[in-house]
Amino acid sequence: MEKPLLNLTRLGMRFPTPDGEFIALKNVDIQIKKGEFISLIGHSGCGKSTVLNLVAGLHIPTDGGVIIDGREVAGPGSDRAVVFQNHSLLPWLTVFQNVELAVKQIANGRGKTWIKKQVHHYLELIQMEHAADKKPDEISGGMKQRVGIARALALQPKVLLMDEPFGALDALTRAHLQDSLMAIQAELNNTVIMITHDVDEAVLLSDKIVMMTNGPAATIGEVLNIDLPRPRERVALADNPQYQKYRQSVLKFLYEKQSKVGLTTDPNKSETKKPNTTAKIA
Repeated sequence: MEKPLLNLTRLGMRFPTPDGEFIALKNVDIQIKKGEFISLIGHSGCGKSTVLNLVAGLHIPTDGGVIIDGREVAGPGSDRAVVFQNHSLLPWLTVFQNVELAVKQIANGRGKTWIKKQVHHYLELIQMEHAADKKPDEISGGMKQRVGIARALALQPKVLLMDEPFGALDALTRAHLQDSLMAIQAELNNTVIMITHDVDEAVLLSDKIVMMTNGPAATIGEVLNIDLPRPRERVALADNPQYQKYRQSVLKFLYEKQSKVGLTTDPNKSETKKPNTTAKIA
């Protein structure tokens, strides 16, 4: 039996506040294999970003722990890389130089020829070699995000963490980058954990969708295994009954099960307020 690459064991996070302790996350347990694509989805405040920050080592859990390849996470490390919604490129450097920064971190004494070859390899993966000499303000938002992904991949991380990487992009650019990400993962066999608010994106990209309960004390409500063959073609999947079944399962959890937690009733009023529901989870 294949050993999991990543173990989240009874993971919890508590924060002190002036009004007492706030439990953001509680008893999160999941095992992730090498090469798996995991999406975290849920309503705002359900602890998705807290999970990502704990795996990244940006926070140290107050309960439980994160183990990668047999070693407990005690802080940030080169075995993990993060792609944020904002590309975070250095504006005074070219596309080539932004990716080169990451390659140099893992060069381990290798020469300029090796570094240059690696940079071109990752730019080729994201189809951005033609813009290698351009600076961030000379390329589109989608191109900037491609470069951010290339820079993260260039670190050769065991786990790629993505925090709504396509959330700020228009629908067409978002679709192109989703397709690129699927192609890259197929080639590199990366382990990916991605936060998303988009149900269709989660089903299209994922091997597993981890659905989080509403906070406080948020935890994993359900895990949905996505058994769709790869490579995946979005147009063909639109009419796939199994795809639609997965989509409905996620929507049912978010809107029927979790919306009940979000109901607020004023004891002095008969009206019960219900959260607004849309195709994307805000």
